Amino acid sequence: MNLNLLEAFEQFGATPSNRLRGLSAIAADGAVVLNCSQQHFTHPSQGVLRYEDSLSREKQDAKDIALLGQHLTLARDSALPVRMIVAFVADPKRGAARGYHVRPDLIGKVVKFDGDCFMVDFTRQEQAGPAARSSGRR
Repeated sequence: MNLNLLEAFEQFGATPSNRLRGLSAIAADGAVVLNCSQQHFTHPSQGVLRYEDSLSREKQDAKDIALLGQHLTLARDSALPVRMIVAFVADPKRGAARGYHVRPDLIGKVVKFDGDCFMVDFTRQEQAGPAARSSGRR
């Protein structure tokens, strides 16, 4: 489904501080929702989708970058789940409209964050185990 940024965040019950360029938000269930770019994903091992990026790469508002840093620190230190929104360009040759889609089937964990570079490993929800699935909403 092709969504705008606000609609994508709303899929997880979150509202970004910047409606046009928000990088992260906290969802209704306490998860961190991360706005990801397609080109920063790798597959380091079977069943793992890794997102690797740095705060210094972003050419965003300093407030949005600072908030992303706070959210990553919170997710790392409190072992909060990370939910994924993926930004894409509909037609890269023409630079056509940017859209977003969500991956509710994947749950991420911040495995590295040094204040600039960060790494989030996403796995399918089924692989997280029954305890992880049932701990969300009660």
